[in-house]
Amino acid sequence: MIQKTDRYLYRKPESLMDNTTIYCPGCGHGIIHRIIAEVIDELGVREKTIGIAPVGCAVLAYDYFNFDVTEAAHGRPPAVATGIKRCLPDRIVFTYQGDGDLAAIGTAEIIHAAARGENITVIFVNNGVYGMTKGQMAPTTLLGQRTTTTPKGRDPYQHGFPLKICELLATIEGVYYIERTKIDSIPDIIKTKRAIKKAFTYQIEDKGFSLIEVLSTCPTNWKKTPQESMEWVRREMVSFFPPGVYKDKGATI
Repeated sequence: MIQKTDRYLYRKPESLMDNTTIYCPGCGHGIIHRIIAEVIDELGVREKTIGIAPVGCAVLAYDYFNFDVTEAAHGRPPAVATGIKRCLPDRIVFTYQGDGDLAAIGTAEIIHAAARGENITVIFVNNGVYGMTKGQMAPTTLLGQRTTTTPKGRDPYQHGFPLKICELLATIEGVYYIERTKIDSIPDIIKTKRAIKKAFTYQIEDKGFSLIEVLSTCPTNWKKTPQESMEWVRREMVSFFPPGVYKDKGATI
């Protein structure tokens, strides 16, 4: 006798709400939300997780995550996460930040949280522009990249060079784990999930500060189609922001 079984190609994680997305077509935030939700479900920590969302497109995260999420002032999620984690050390605390938030107004916050070795997880979404405020140059905007404030392209002598956050933070002693990933292909999405899961696992094990930088897309402000945006990540972003592990104190030799 043939026994009928149900097979699922897709199942919504419990850590995601049913809300319809309002992100632009081709935006990477939805993919990253899904990855985070899957990881939290797989680790069985949904009831213990607290997220911190700042100003910017990342602030919309609290509309989609089905666990406690609080908002922080622009650039201040690491400080808020520090306070929450120190008061509630049994909670799993993470920040979800964009490049304008983390690498500009929040540069001091992230550096000092890393220097203290705070036992938190940071998800850093790098799409190279200020997304919510119409695509101005961000600290991670590529050289030559056109934005609303660099219409002729970013000039290093006028605007400075892009900041490489992974490379910068990897030099700090308090950091336990740093990795840069991307989401322009299925294999890379799988790698990103693996990195985020490792970062959360290290926090559960009380290892200290972890940051995962995810190279993402902003088709609207890049003035590209979703497909062209994915190609831009592969062709342009990775040449300046190479994916890879920049520090992992838990890695075995």
